[in-house]
Amino acid sequence: MKKVSIFLAQGFEEVEALTPIDLLRRAGAQVTIVSIGEERTVTGAHGIAIGADALFDEMDFSQEALLVLPGGQPGTNNLKACGKLRDLLADANEKGRLLAAICAAPMVFGDMGLLKGKKATCYPGCEEGLTGAEYVTDRVVVDGNITTSRGVGTAISFALSLIEQLFGKEKAEEIQKSIIYGH
Repeated sequence: MKKVSIFLAQGFEEVEALTPIDLLRRAGAQVTIVSIGEERTVTGAHGIAIGADALFDEMDFSQEALLVLPGGQPGTNNLKACGKLRDLLADANEKGRLLAAICAAPMVFGDMGLLKGKKATCYPGCEEGLTGAEYVTDRVVVDGNITTSRGVGTAISFALSLIEQLFGKEKAEEIQKSIIYGH
């Protein structure tokens, strides 16, 4: 079973969190919605409250194959300010685990120096936050163990890319067909 954690901070972008949660679960991943705050209920940038599966401090991340950061504001700034999340991401990156961020959230990786020498993308206007990266405008960019994407409109493509990385092209195509995406 491929384990995935998706991190929610107050002010996250709802579509960018829920699309990967939904599609990765359809593909067979064991997805845990993790609140980085003190409460399991996390409210998104557009007022939608989501109940997390666990608080950050309750988790053992040692078996996670993929760590995902949704964007949105102030969600991205809250993710960036979370020291224990930054420590986890740095450790996972050193071990070559898959890391993914969408919209403004790739700026968390940029701020940590994880994008140096890599191609990356983000929401238009956030490019300066991709410190050390070669900025490209593709919908989804995979460079090594790091995947970045542009925003709400690319959330399905982002999730399908993550499925392909975890389960292979055939599974990604199966999910794509089942949701009638691009057909």
